[in-house]
Amino acid sequence: MTKTSGPATTLSTRRLNRALLARQLLLERVDMPLTDAVVHLLGLQAQAPRPPYHALAARLRGFDPAALSTLLESREVVRLVTLRSTVHLHTPADALTLRPFSAPALERELKIFRTRLAGVDLDRLVALTRELAEPGPVSLREIGEELGREWPAHDLLALKVAARIRVPLVQVPPRGLWGRGGQVMHATVGSWLGAEAAERAGADPDVGRLVLRYLAAFGPASVRDMQAWCGVTRLRPYFEELRPRLRTFRDEGGTELFDLPDAPRPAADTPAPARFLGEFDNLTLGHADRTRVVSDEFRRRGYRRDRAFGSFLVDGFVRGLWRVTQDDGTATMHLETFAPLTRGERPEVEAEAAGVLEMLAPGGRQELRTAEARG
Repeated sequence: MTKTSGPATTLSTRRLNRALLARQLLLERVDMPLTDAVVHLLGLQAQAPRPPYHALAARLRGFDPAALSTLLESREVVRLVTLRSTVHLHTPADALTLRPFSAPALERELKIFRTRLAGVDLDRLVALTRELAEPGPVSLREIGEELGREWPAHDLLALKVAARIRVPLVQVPPRGLWGRGGQVMHATVGSWLGAEAAERAGADPDVGRLVLRYLAAFGPASVRDMQAWCGVTRLRPYFEELRPRLRTFRDEGGTELFDLPDAPRPAADTPAPARFLGEFDNLTLGHADRTRVVSDEFRRRGYRRDRAFGSFLVDGFVRGLWRVTQDDGTATMHLETFAPLTRGERPEVEAEAAGVLEMLAPGGRQELRTAEARG
């Protein structure tokens, strides 16, 4: 952990929280084109179909889920594995930048399977995968079966992981569309986005520019914070090169934080509205030190072995989890609070919950059930 030696200003946890909310468009909903929001946020977590919709609904005024589905169908946004080796939704330009940037993290994942891939010609594996996915769409299961015929003595999971890591694959619609289901089917980035994309797919990214964009969306932040956000290590030289252009601060533990000079850093007492986020929203995964948005105690309670839950913010911090079930024509939101809601907080939380329910089940029967924490 790097400590500052100079008289840098110390930012409290609440100041860091308010700065993060401002950068993440969560202090107030904004009027912004969908693609501009996706670019500003450096992509949206999209392991499951719905989280990108919840992310934008929490941030944009008048968000229409159908509009994002239209962008997916017209290929103006795409879903593919990038940051932290997980599926994110990006514009094509960012997909072509962040996929090669994420390559070191992806290769670390591949090393986990190295003993199970002994004897596999990975160049041949890449060529076969491209042959299958260039015409597209094709499932990862089908890719694995074909690779299994080439290497019948090898583990199919390892072969599929190698194909997903070594070949940039887009998850094509209807996967990810609002209100529609579909098997996960893939095409190569080049075949889905065109010849120019195929040429750019392996280009070296401008990492310095990505550092500046990360700070614009997540700062003030440490080197370790950005590395946790993307899964890529050894980024300190890029921060040091940019140091003359940046401001530095400290957090309450003394860790050095970098930021853009003119980026918003609101006062600690700036009001922060209740907001509902989808599972694994990047707000909660954008830093090594996540206490600026969720306490360590609450973070440990934020996941379940069998499923992921969305989280909701009260006064800018994660206060609990939520999920929606639908049965007999009724959409029911289940809230689990980590700390009790006050009389003043409850109406705002319930109003936000009603908005989520209306988006998920417009015009239908809706119900809210809350399991309050004790104490």
